[in-house]
Amino acid sequence: MADGSWSPTPSLRSQVSEAEWQMRVDLAALYRLVALNGWDDMVYTHISARVPGPEDHFLINPYGIFFEEMTASSLVKIDMDGNVVQDTPYKVNAAGFTIHSAIHGAREDVKFVMHLHTDQGIAVSAQKEGLLPLSQTALAVLPELAYHDYEGIALDLDERERLVADLGNNAAMLLRNHGTLAAGLDAGDCWRTMFILERACKIQVMALSAGRDGVLLAPEEAQHTVARQMAARGPLRLEGDQSAYELIWPGCLRRLHRELPGFDA
Repeated sequence: MADGSWSPTPSLRSQVSEAEWQMRVDLAALYRLVALNGWDDMVYTHISARVPGPEDHFLINPYGIFFEEMTASSLVKIDMDGNVVQDTPYKVNAAGFTIHSAIHGAREDVKFVMHLHTDQGIAVSAQKEGLLPLSQTALAVLPELAYHDYEGIALDLDERERLVADLGNNAAMLLRNHGTLAAGLDAGDCWRTMFILERACKIQVMALSAGRDGVLLAPEEAQHTVARQMAARGPLRLEGDQSAYELIWPGCLRRLHRELPGFDA
């Protein structure tokens, strides 16, 4: 590893439960999807998944592996104190542990957490007004959006309490001057929330190229209408009667098998 060489981790499929293996495959797929969309930041962001079972364990990326290289077997299992609970040659990102342990420790409903440093996400997080109601895409995520002020690189474990308080029961967050975050019941739920949030941020950056006075905010009545429509349909994670895991996730996996296979090893 020190010389830059890398080879995939031997398969762990026979060493973990079927439920954990499926969680590993879904999490590795999320990493690959982030890379496929150009949202990765080399090794400096992170996605996690709570391991099924009574133990408070979660999976996170091995520090030093790029997102397009991620496999189900290479993911590292840790506990809520940051201890690695499997044999692995890799360490984990300390800032990643702080953010993800905070949310997994406080929100039992959350199974997946994704944090990104995209150009458009950071740009909007640094704008005083935050995400504006400029598009239908933004209106879809605004009812589920929270904000957390920047405190520096997330190495201070005391920040976890404030981050969790700011997130509340929401599914999405803008980390001020830092990036985006999405939390989900499953991989499809988490991906859909982040996709909408990131697209809304990109649209806003493009729209504001005309200047703040040159953009048209959605009418206030329409904003309330969309909020009611989203509430009537259920949380952001639902599309009618189908979950995002049923409706969106299979297509995401098909795309990965075509364009970036190997995540399920």
